[in-house]
Amino acid sequence: MSPAGPPAFDYQPRTRVVFAPGALQRLGELVRELGGRRVLLVSDQGLGSAGHPQRAMEVLSGAGFQVTLFDEVQPNPTTDDVDRGLTVARAAQTDLIVGLGGGSSMDCAKGINFLYSNGGVMSDYKGTGRASRPMLPMIAVPTTSGTGSEAQSYALIADAKTHMKMACGDPKAACRVALLDPELTLSMPATVTAATGVDALSHAVESYVCTRRNTVSILFAEQAFQLLVHGLPQVLGTPRDLSARSEMLLGAHLAGAAIENSMLGGTHALANPLSAHCGLTHGVAIGVMLPHVVRHNAPTVNELYGRLANLAGLCEAGDRSSGELLADHLRQMVARAGLPGRLSDCGVNRAQIPLMAREATQQWTGTFNPKPLSEADFQTLYECAW
Repeated sequence: MSPAGPPAFDYQPRTRVVFAPGALQRLGELVRELGGRRVLLVSDQGLGSAGHPQRAMEVLSGAGFQVTLFDEVQPNPTTDDVDRGLTVARAAQTDLIVGLGGGSSMDCAKGINFLYSNGGVMSDYKGTGRASRPMLPMIAVPTTSGTGSEAQSYALIADAKTHMKMACGDPKAACRVALLDPELTLSMPATVTAATGVDALSHAVESYVCTRRNTVSILFAEQAFQLLVHGLPQVLGTPRDLSARSEMLLGAHLAGAAIENSMLGGTHALANPLSAHCGLTHGVAIGVMLPHVVRHNAPTVNELYGRLANLAGLCEAGDRSSGELLADHLRQMVARAGLPGRLSDCGVNRAQIPLMAREATQQWTGTFNPKPLSEADFQTLYECAW
């Protein structure tokens, strides 16, 4: 907070949040309230083995709705995924969209909504506020505790040719309802639990200190961090613990809400080129880079890191070494999750670092890092992580 008082903010909640074990059974009721009749269910084929898309379709069909499934969403969805889904949506004369799955499914559903409602191609909507027409009502049903996409009005869609991600945002793209059912997260494989959990934790940490932080985002990020920093070790050790899964799902959602009301930082700017050029899963890239970014930022926001470190039980409030303590704790959590701690362990070619550093400077999220990052800084961070 500045000496002049709390920073200004414009808080406009647009998403109703329904949170309860078994809440998927309310999906038909929520569609009816929004006036939907012909539902496009956007998911991925991997979820089919867990039965989640089938259950959602049974609930919707049982409530009398026409349901069309599009389950060809790939991890880190591209413009090609969106285009395929758009064809299906048009053929079904869709009037409501349900995105069920991880961030990829929810982002692809938002991308389909942009093009179905406003026309054009995804690159037309890169940035903020470029949709001129109203969009279809959308319900998001996350099955992972990671991106918090259900709380955000942005879709992250990669260009199918360059594989670089575009952030396409508009208030009209915000989900009308986020349906949070922790029972759906029990089926997550250990690797997905680890990668998405680390990603969610990074959202809380980065939004907490970014330059656009404000009273509302700080409240969301702090509560998210408390839930995630305690919930992640528990679900890693006891995957069927529904109480811990509930903490993780709610924590991920609140971290997403913190992003929606502020922004992210350098870790995400560093992670995107790693995914584009080296094929790293987003959460894996985040886990490698986050401790290094925290150390870089500590001289600028050590007091804020101190609050998080205190919430994690690492030190007393005001400890001057809190930034280092927090960075080391995050590194240990990544290791406990079974994720790699160095880029060399991920098969990253060191010769690619200069190119990735240049591309990291072009990532929007990096401009909100609390300590400015130059191309040389990005290269140093990659080298430290290698």
